[in-house]
Amino acid sequence: RLTKILTGSSLGSIMGSSAGVTALAASSSVSSSSKPAYSIRQSISELVPLYDAFILDQYGVLHNGETSLEGAVECVEELHKLGKKMIILSNTSGPAASALAKLPKYGFDPEHFIGAVTSGEECSRYVREHYGTGEQTKKVLWFTWDGVRSNVPQPTDFLRKCGNVEVADSVDEADFVLAHGSHVWQKRNEQVALESFLETGSLETIDPILEQCLTKKLPMVCANPDFVVRMADESMAYMPGNIAKRYTDIGGQCQSFGKPHPEHFLACLDRLNANSEKPMRTVHVGDSLHHDIAGANAANVDSIFITSGIHCNELKTEFGVLPGEELFEDLIQKEQHLPTHVLSAFRY
Repeated sequence: RLTKILTGSSLGSIMGSSAGVTALAASSSVSSSSKPAYSIRQSISELVPLYDAFILDQYGVLHNGETSLEGAVECVEELHKLGKKMIILSNTSGPAASALAKLPKYGFDPEHFIGAVTSGEECSRYVREHYGTGEQTKKVLWFTWDGVRSNVPQPTDFLRKCGNVEVADSVDEADFVLAHGSHVWQKRNEQVALESFLETGSLETIDPILEQCLTKKLPMVCANPDFVVRMADESMAYMPGNIAKRYTDIGGQCQSFGKPHPEHFLACLDRLNANSEKPMRTVHVGDSLHHDIAGANAANVDSIFITSGIHCNELKTEFGVLPGEELFEDLIQKEQHLPTHVLSAFRY
């Protein structure tokens, strides 16, 4: 088990200085000849003295898409009682207002958060500004969600925010491609299922479409750059980030929104510090090394890595149980992104 409090530095220097903590996570380069420096904690309560504000991921930290994760509701309530500011930063392809509106379903009080920054909100703004403001209607080839399902971002909510944009029926009539969801290719009057992409990550159905898009040199916009999320039944679901990655791998151009891009972390900091006399000591909590931790490092924000999220299979662990130290350090070497702190779950 991970039982060390700190590797490669002194606990006293960490507890005495928030700047010292930040320095540990500032570099994403991990040397194979030395062990990385990070603190290992049992609960959020140990970190309360260090931080004034928390930037919180959703999936894998607060909930699993169906229910809140054990201890997460109570943790948010305790932080709120202590006067800590909290904001959600999520790679959901839905609007920020929708993310907040869903919180009561999981047992959270939206009033405990100062707001949310979502990749979907930022993406719809970009689409509106670049494609949806002209007199001529632009048409989008749209990979999206099946809107009849209640636990996914609603496609119509997103499209309404995009301005003068309509759904294309074919590659030939499209002006751009939108990787918004993982269920279907949405046409005007029909849906073409993406087969088993959501469950297996297979791009067999999607690849021929992307090849046609590349031939036409269509630009792509990605509203959710995640690769996988861990579902309520502990299975992994494959996200639109895989479609965007495949398109760029074959030579296409794609503009992605959300973590790990530092702009989204900086947007959270702007909101958190809006009425503060001095910068708030802030930490990001997430379960993805390549999105949460990498993005926090790029924005020079401290981070808390939750081990029972999307990396749990690699770490051979389960919810609330810290992984073996060797497995964890092997993962750090593989991903090359250092967290500031490590926790098994978001619990107080």
